[in-house]
Amino acid sequence: MTDLATVPSLHRDGHRATIHFNRPKVHNRIEPADIVELMRLLDQVDADRDIRVLVFTASGKSFSSGFHIGEIGGGDGEGAPGFEDLTDRVERVRVPTIAALQGGVYGGSTDLTLACDFRIGVEGMGMFMPAAQLGLHYYPNGMRRYITRLGVDAAKRLFLTAERLEADELLRIGFLTELVPQEALVARVNTLAATLAANAPLAVQGMKTALNAIARGEADFDAIAETAGRVRQSADLKEGQRAWHEKRLPNFVGA
Repeated sequence: MTDLATVPSLHRDGHRATIHFNRPKVHNRIEPADIVELMRLLDQVDADRDIRVLVFTASGKSFSSGFHIGEIGGGDGEGAPGFEDLTDRVERVRVPTIAALQGGVYGGSTDLTLACDFRIGVEGMGMFMPAAQLGLHYYPNGMRRYITRLGVDAAKRLFLTAERLEADELLRIGFLTELVPQEALVARVNTLAATLAANAPLAVQGMKTALNAIARGEADFDAIAETAGRVRQSADLKEGQRAWHEKRLPNFVGA
């Protein structure tokens, strides 16, 4: 049975929420029970309208080694969410998401981080996708995320060779949004999270949803225009205009 003390945990600090992976001894691998708990935590984040940014963190040598290899192909149980359900759910989170990659990221967790909006990595980290070495054909939405984020050539390189890529190359191909020294990770993530939380939440969340839909080729441009029209009538836009003219920082309330 899974030790409940090791399932992912959620911490709230002002407008920021943080989900922490708690299995450092096994490189923060994700167990079936963790998927259920993470889905619950993501629902909790979406339900709290005061949360404006979500950060994924971990401790230990690796950010995450992905789904427990021994559980692949074992069945999820009737009605239980699978790993693809989890990564799709991360992509759909209402607020901007940041993956704070303090160490290597492998297997399915490469897709989980690609489902995040920002990926801040550290010097010396690496990643690889071992599907071909395991005899595993990857699920479709994971391959789609690889292609839309990294391009088809990088996706083929990673999926078909199972080659490990190091930090500088991960930055070059776009897997990492930013690359920082290990000692600078926390400060950079905090700064980015504060920036995202300070911006107008209706505009930020609406544009995040629209940009992801456009990237998937599933955009409803009439619906995007309707959302943009509602935001133009918001109190936040009026506050942003006043703050601009008064040369001060705006105080957005999400309405």
